[in-house]
Amino acid sequence: MSTVDSRRLVQKLWNYCDVLRDDGVSTIDYVEQLTYLLFLKMADERANRKLKPEQIVPDELSWQTLLDAEGDALEVQYRHILTGLGRAEGTLGTIFRKAQNKIQDPAKLKRLIVDLIDKEQWSGTGVDVKGDAYEELLAKGAEDAKSGAGQYFTPRALTTAMVDCMLPTPDDTITDPACGTGGFLLAAFEHIQRHHGSSLTPDQRRRLANGAIFGTELVDGTARLAAMNMLLHGIGTPNGPSLIDVRDALGRVPDRRVSLVLANPPFGRSSSIRMVGEGGRAASRGDGEVDRPDFWATTANKQLNFVQHIASLLEIDGRAAVVLPDNVLFEGGAGETIRRRLLKQYDLHTMLRLPTGIFYAGGVKANVLFFERKRAREQPWTQQLWVYDFRTNQHFTLKQNPLRRGHLQDFVDCYLPGKDRSERVETERFRAFSYDELISRDKVNLDITWLKDASLEDADALLPPEVIAQEIVEDLQAALAEFAAIAEALNARGFEPRPRSRGEVI
Repeated sequence: MSTVDSRRLVQKLWNYCDVLRDDGVSTIDYVEQLTYLLFLKMADERANRKLKPEQIVPDELSWQTLLDAEGDALEVQYRHILTGLGRAEGTLGTIFRKAQNKIQDPAKLKRLIVDLIDKEQWSGTGVDVKGDAYEELLAKGAEDAKSGAGQYFTPRALTTAMVDCMLPTPDDTITDPACGTGGFLLAAFEHIQRHHGSSLTPDQRRRLANGAIFGTELVDGTARLAAMNMLLHGIGTPNGPSLIDVRDALGRVPDRRVSLVLANPPFGRSSSIRMVGEGGRAASRGDGEVDRPDFWATTANKQLNFVQHIASLLEIDGRAAVVLPDNVLFEGGAGETIRRRLLKQYDLHTMLRLPTGIFYAGGVKANVLFFERKRAREQPWTQQLWVYDFRTNQHFTLKQNPLRRGHLQDFVDCYLPGKDRSERVETERFRAFSYDELISRDKVNLDITWLKDASLEDADALLPPEVIAQEIVEDLQAALAEFAAIAEALNARGFEPRPRSRGEVI
């Protein structure tokens, strides 16, 4: 499908979302309903194709039963299908797990089925041609701030830049332990298709489509979007094992190592579950604790635990690119322990400092850490950490000035993908810091800046009022998120507020 056809289809489906919104159907709920119906339509197309027809769902739960039903009977049949397929195994079960009908008006449901979905041919040979359209719908869903879906969606420009630095190959085993709607997994797959597609062997094609690329996602609704997204792009099979594992990735020691991790773990620092790492108590664990002997430190901080989990996921010489908030760079205690171990036992070679205003979830100050796992040795593996400051004097907004892939090209050029890092050259925004410099910083603080903010140096360089206002909002949201995380952490540790006596001044 061409870009024009993809956008035409998205606009066609999107216009109908406006109709349903008046009935209380949110953007993300609408995309979720499309997921169910698209799957049923594609299953029908496969069952009725001339060459090698494939029965994926039973006749009594098929797309045709929706076309045949009218009025209240349509709503009843739709619920029956969702419930029946929700009990299935593999990809079927992932897509329909805990599925519910959110379109209560049978007439509007009928129109969605007959006029908007049934008139399109959704299946193609090889990689499904409608994948790009579905991904555009997911991006639109992420823009709906009220739904909270933005926390599961990484800006496409950042995703592709990270993948372009990591250069995934047909022989890689690739995962995202907090995959959201599957953006990183698809970007890696598309990169391989684009750069190696003509030379892929049959075995490599089978491997890429059936297990070399997989993800984990905690939230049922988001996992179904990821499973459908991958299926539409030709990864996995409708009646085969699911490539999206629906669970908490942090809950157990990995049973499979990978050569490449691409991830943007969920925002928010504290968790009600504390991961007990090496040196933790030997006594039996409480309900709020999980034993992770592969972790370096014990903490309830989700972000720090994801750093440890991803480090544990990598095989020797495996590599990772991970989006993480600023607090991971400077937090003491467990944070310092993790940074020390990461610098010594892994090669933490590159960090990209990201500007605010690029994420759908507000108040995010984040960075991308690039590191590789190495064999054990006495000497530290990190010799230099190269830091690219893409935050200072950079100002983006989701609407007026969104982040584009071209904005990140200078970083990718400086990164030198596939080349020896000894050939890197320092620039105004790109500097190297030695292991000794890093380890001597207070608490091994990696929150490193050197550029001056032009708006503070030059009155003529003051930003437009709308940008200043947006940055104030971002800073306030970030501060509130930090305070909320502290409160959650204190509650998780059993601290209760002391009752105040009458007349006591706060």
